[in-house]
Amino acid sequence: MTDANVVAPTTPTVALVHGAFADSSGWVGVIDLLRAAGIDAVAVSNPLRGIAEDSAYVASALAQLPGPVLAVGHSYGGAIITNAAARAGNVVGLVYVSAFAPDEGEKLIEVEAGSTDSVLDTALVERQYPTGQGGETVAEFSIDPARFHQVFAADLTEEQAADMAATQRPVSSLGFVEPNGPPAWKTLPSWAVVSTGDTAAGADVVRRMAQRAGAVITETEGSHVLFIARPQVVADVIVQALSALSQGAAAPAAAGV
Repeated sequence: MTDANVVAPTTPTVALVHGAFADSSGWVGVIDLLRAAGIDAVAVSNPLRGIAEDSAYVASALAQLPGPVLAVGHSYGGAIITNAAARAGNVVGLVYVSAFAPDEGEKLIEVEAGSTDSVLDTALVERQYPTGQGGETVAEFSIDPARFHQVFAADLTEEQAADMAATQRPVSSLGFVEPNGPPAWKTLPSWAVVSTGDTAAGADVVRRMAQRAGAVITETEGSHVLFIARPQVVADVIVQALSALSQGAAAPAAAGV
């Protein structure tokens, strides 16, 4: 792992945002490695209620962290930091981990339709839940536990995947169908980890989005939950980003902008 001494004294706090079907506990391995390197890291809960609501919540959480922040998003969490970072005002860089980096107006359901690597839609289970507003309900999606290991966490043990399947948090359908806002990657430097065996978000979609964002890309073998199976890979990219920021990394010239 890169020597933490190369990072300036004003090292940003690393804020880790989880995605759908998960929670903040998935970041423990990464947090332990960063702490060992003398880097402050905190996991920010993602409500999983939809692009608009989740982005507003995460933007507020990021803004309340003292000093500069490096925002790290996994999967759907990547879409949320894309929307939230500019609003927060203190985010200086972005790290995408097997994550979506949508452009303005894009909907994740349409983005995923263009993937030949993702098989997530074949494993989703839909249920209706009340919103608490009159008789309104909202659709929520979870992953069929019988498919969780194969689709989401192939490089974990069957027991680990079964535990994740049993504790997964469903995501509102609004996360897939609400349009995304102006993306922070157009003004902030970004880095991305692409897992070549990602059959959830789809390695092809993740790679294309990272390339369009002008991210510094690290591509490695792994499933959608590489950050759990191989936390060192993710921690190293985060340290790489912090080191670049300490040396005054400029915002990328994003393709397609």
